[in-house]
Amino acid sequence: MSVTNHPAVAAFVGIGGNLGQARTTVLAAMDALAQLPQTQLIASSPLYGSAPLGENADGPNYVNAVAQLRTTLSADALLRELHRIEGAFGRARSYKNAPRTLDLDILLYGDTVCHTDTLTLPHPRMHERAFVLYPLFDLKPDISWHNALGQRVSVCDLKAQIADQDISRLD
Repeated sequence: MSVTNHPAVAAFVGIGGNLGQARTTVLAAMDALAQLPQTQLIASSPLYGSAPLGENADGPNYVNAVAQLRTTLSADALLRELHRIEGAFGRARSYKNAPRTLDLDILLYGDTVCHTDTLTLPHPRMHERAFVLYPLFDLKPDISWHNALGQRVSVCDLKAQIADQDISRLD
């Protein structure tokens, strides 16, 4: 695979899974992220447990985290690498919100705002998900981004909206 170099950017990746040994898988996925070409793992959040969320969501509780990367991979190349890692951990895409061994999502890629057939940045539902916002806040309490409407939002602004979601920090 040829990889085009881009200026280094900070990227935040959501990590989650609820099948098999989810905690072990999430920790192994962090190790896999650290091995990506042209990429450095800067930090990883604590692990969180959360109930499945969304239409048709079921199965055991998830183990979630967020990783902060510094990468010169393009956003599309990073997404391809995340899909490769998911596949290595047995990820099947049977239906939307299906239980999964591993889910890796680009949450933020620098200040990039885009919407293509394969990638939307910032992640279009991250502002609705405690399992993303809590670990993101752990990594970077002052983080903010532009939403699809061009408005600047921050985790602090959104905490009240997600207060009713079932989430707990795992030791």
